[in-house]
This record gives sequence, C-alpha cells and structure tokens, in this order.
Amino acid sequence: MNTANKYLEDSLNKRRNAGALRTIKVLHGLVDFCSNDYLGFSTTGALRAKILELEQKQPSHVFEGSTGSRLISGNSAIIESLEEYIASFHNAEAALLFNSGYDANIGLFSCVPKRGDTIFYDELVHASIRDGIRLSYAKSYSFRHNDINNLEELTKLAKGNVYIAVESVYSMDGDMTPLNELVNFCERHNANLIVDEAHATGVFGHAGSACVSDLMLEKKVFARIHTYGKALGTHGAAVVGSNLLKEYLINFARSFIYTTALPFHSIIAIKCAYSLLTESDEMRKTLHENIKLFSQLLEKNKIINSIKSESSIQCIVIPGNEKVINASNKIQKKGFDVRAIMSPTVPEGKERLRICIHAFNTEDEIKGLVEAIVNIC
Repeated sequence: MNTANKYLEDSLNKRRNAGALRTIKVLHGLVDFCSNDYLGFSTTGALRAKILELEQKQPSHVFEGSTGSRLISGNSAIIESLEEYIASFHNAEAALLFNSGYDANIGLFSCVPKRGDTIFYDELVHASIRDGIRLSYAKSYSFRHNDINNLEELTKLAKGNVYIAVESVYSMDGDMTPLNELVNFCERHNANLIVDEAHATGVFGHAGSACVSDLMLEKKVFARIHTYGKALGTHGAAVVGSNLLKEYLINFARSFIYTTALPFHSIIAIKCAYSLLTESDEMRKTLHENIKLFSQLLEKNKIINSIKSESSIQCIVIPGNEKVINASNKIQKKGFDVRAIMSPTVPEGKERLRICIHAFNTEDEIKGLVEAIVNIC
C-alpha cells in the first residue's frame, strides 16, 4: 500500500475506533423528522406544479445547461431578473446567486475581508463560514456563542475593517442570534455584520423573508446569505447587500467566477419557490404551532437535556457518539427518522439528536416522537 492510501486507511480507522465514522444511508417508510424541508416544498405538489407550469411556457429551455460561468456564457436575462426579485423580496439593493450556501459563504468570506482586517465569528457558525474565513488573509477570532460581552472583550484585537459573522438561526442548536444587540455593537465599533439566514429563510419574517427583515434591520447589515436547499426546497443561494458588494463579488469571489452557473431548471425552481412563499402564511403558521407543541410536550415530559429553541431545529443532547447513535437507532425502529449528530461535527460531550419539525408533521406524529424520546431518556 502506498503512503497516501496508508494515510487514508489510518485516518478512517482512527475515526472508526472513536465511534465517529460517518456513513450515508437511505431509510424508507419513516416519518421525516430530520430534513431541512421545513415547509414541505420539496415533497408536496405545490412547488412542483408551479415549476412545471412555468417551464411549459419556455419548453425549449427546460433541459438546457447553463454552458459556462456567469462571466462567459452562463448569464441570462432570467437570472438577472431573479436576482432583482430576490433583492426586492429581502429589501436589499442587490443580490448575487451562487450555486450553494457553501459556495456563497466561501466566496464572500474569502475575498471581502483582506489582510490587515479582522473577523470575529460566533463559535457555532457553520463550517462553510469557517472555511471561507480560513481562505481569507484577515485575522480571525471566535467569540462565545451569542455572548456580546465576550465580543466586546475581543475588540482590543480589532484592526482594519472589522466583520462580525453569525447565523440568524444556528444549524446545530436551533437557537437565534441577538440581532438587535449585534447591530448596536456594530454601530458602536464601526463593524460590518454578516448574517447567514440559511435556517431562517422561509420560516421567519413576512412571507418568510427571514430574521433581518423581520426586525427591519436590512440597512444595518453588511451582507446576508439566503440559501434555497432548506425551507425553499430547491438548491442554490444568494448573497444580498449593496450594489457595491455585488459588483465586488462578481470581480473577486472565486466560487462565483470559476464555476458553471446554475442551469435553467434551478433558476426556475428558485423563482417558483419564492412565489410559493408568498402564498404560504398558513403553512408557516402550522409550522410554528408544531414547534410549540413539540416544545410543550418535551417540557411536560421533563426532557431536561433539550436545547431551548423557537425554530424548526430541536435538539436532545445525549453525550457520547455510541450513545447518541443507539438512541437514534431506537427511535428509527419506532418509525421516526431522527439522526444522530456526532462529534467532531459538534463538540465532544455535546452529541445530540437533531430533530427537525415541519409544517407537514401531524399532531399524532409529534406526540409519537416525543413518546419515543421519553422511552430512551
């Protein structure tokens, strides 16, 4: 075995021995309590019908690829029209589409903060933000989760342009960032706030416009990232902000410049998902009623190892990879698709069941899930 393969084998064995080896699997016939399809857009027929209707109006384009990057042959009037709509929907000057939320964060954080600048990021931000920061030449420091006082203490390290990176709803804890306090902090320290709205888009705010818009803070946030593979049930992402930011990203964001643009079908799907959002107030209401019901049942049954959350993401902390995997397996045998989140995805000792509540989950399904949780806790 050559040295490269030996390294791969040793690394996998090390993770296997630690009980942290990741695998992918397909489960059938279970009630969905694990996906990010919060409103059911990806599985219910409403979005599919809108996409088919719009595609039939332009049948010659349905199966077309984009043929190249936006800067060469991949741009189109329909993409530019969609970006204008996205900007308007989120009350911003401009929006720039990326192929995924990961690409958006990589592109934004790797090129905007430069050498001599400073990035402060919440310790629980998504891996895509961390990876983008690592590609930047700016100095970076993490602050304790949602701890503005700790962030204040770190300001003595600030140099150059200062950027604060947070998520409006955190992907592994499900709790929300104190946006008003962060905006006040940024105003005091002349810092630039960047908010990843991945798990808030479609769920919070008027017509699902997310948390920044819900608090009417659009003009006070430097950049927002809205992703479409979660509540919108499609794929892709957009960075929204100023016209100046958009022009800069077109010129310097490598994950935008050097990748093939999204194909016609993806652009149509995003457009239709936004259209459906404007018709989904009742669905969002049902989602939040389901979240409230689940939280109340946890409290009633004295499940004390849950993480307090008002979002779709609900977590039960079960320390230890082996223990949390066993718990997940037991719940799946009861018919509920709940997945274990192991370290190193989350810190050691913070392993958990990550439970996603959806608008399409029924009251009986939620009650059944809680009963299964009670039996293992």
